[in-house]
Amino acid sequence: MSDILQSSNEGGIWTIRIHRPEVRNVFSIELMRELTDAARRLQDEPGVRAVVLAASGPNFTAGADLKDRRRWELDGAGLEARRALPQIGERMCQAWEDIPAVTICAIEGHCIGGGTALALSLDFRVMGRDAWLQLPEVAIGLPLSWGAVPRVIRLAGPAVARRAVILCDKFPGPAAVDAGLADYVAENGAAYADALALARRVADLPDSAVKMSKEAINVTTNALNRLASFMARDQLALAAHSDEAVAARERFAAKRKPRDPK
Repeated sequence: MSDILQSSNEGGIWTIRIHRPEVRNVFSIELMRELTDAARRLQDEPGVRAVVLAASGPNFTAGADLKDRRRWELDGAGLEARRALPQIGERMCQAWEDIPAVTICAIEGHCIGGGTALALSLDFRVMGRDAWLQLPEVAIGLPLSWGAVPRVIRLAGPAVARRAVILCDKFPGPAAVDAGLADYVAENGAAYADALALARRVADLPDSAVKMSKEAINVTTNALNRLASFMARDQLALAAHSDEAVAARERFAAKRKPRDPK
């Protein structure tokens, strides 16, 4: 791992921790690639019984790094480059969904945009009471990608999906559980401890039966996900550089609180 992604293993229960607290754990391209690599290693690592994904500091993640110029400055790039960028997040989420062991996301504070897309690709979500999920992509002129739309619909149904994806509603911990977007509410600051307790509960069960059951559930419920989202990267590549999207991102960035210096 690196200084922006930490890992530990206790008896087959792995913790992967995003560690960029000074910038609210925003998703740089480097971080997304490291998260993808970590998930792929866990797919093949022997003895993995459960995985907890957490983050340092008071927030899980503030989402995409809008200051990472590689995301947006593709005016002179060809179609291949424009299509490749959204695939980074899509592959990251798919890699986490494909981990055979049960995966649990521990969420405190903000879980915005790509952070919510990633959290939805895990099996369980444990949220602090005052934590909240939000998918603000439409508000910044972008269609939601990374395979998140079918995952939202699968978990919460089309009515909640319209609120989450089109209206960009925020879902605090209890409301997220009620909507089906999260599974458990923890006291503030206790999401990781509760997620770890859930991981230990999973690890006490017969491992092969757990993994076979997870695979059966995922194959059944995710069968049409690819069909529903395969065009999302092209929609994003098309929309991201439109005048309305550029203006929307500028408005959105202006509303954000100033980030702490690195």
